[in-house]
Amino acid sequence: MRKLIITEFISVDGIAEVEKLPGVTWNDEMNKFKEDELADSGAMLLGRTTYEIFAGSWPEETGDFADRFNALPKYVASTSLKALDWKPAELLTGALPEAVRELKQGSGGNIYVHGSLSVAQELLRHRLVDRIRLLSYPGAVGQGKPLFPPEQVPLELISAAPFSNGVVALEYAPGKA
Repeated sequence: MRKLIITEFISVDGIAEVEKLPGVTWNDEMNKFKEDELADSGAMLLGRTTYEIFAGSWPEETGDFADRFNALPKYVASTSLKALDWKPAELLTGALPEAVRELKQGSGGNIYVHGSLSVAQELLRHRLVDRIRLLSYPGAVGQGKPLFPPEQVPLELISAAPFSNGVVALEYAPGKA
């Protein structure tokens, strides 16, 4: 069975809006974190907004990482999109929890949710998430879109690794409710 893994850039106060995060210098440790995720990834699950942002920039990127990232199957949760130009891609139909349960039963490697906060929150509510991988930026931003839904989400720490630029890589498994 495939695992569903949420991956986010986040502030220490839980805000996952990349444009609000404190500036840090991207470094080799962060690069390795993302390379490891890509090596483990068999597909992406994206909401409409993240899909459109990625589709507007990733196809123009070059290099090994970009080639592998662009080639991943993309599953898109959207009720308004009718066509997907960034291939390979498929629109999910029906209710998101049921569609994701079906995807998890398939083969082809783990499914990573990048960004897509409303999708991530719904998957957390329905207890469909197997892992949460975070790059926690050194600073609180005070307000913005949080990663976690307003209800309590128990987590069990799997690993924590501080990077030389102040970012901390965190991995959690959902805890028992």
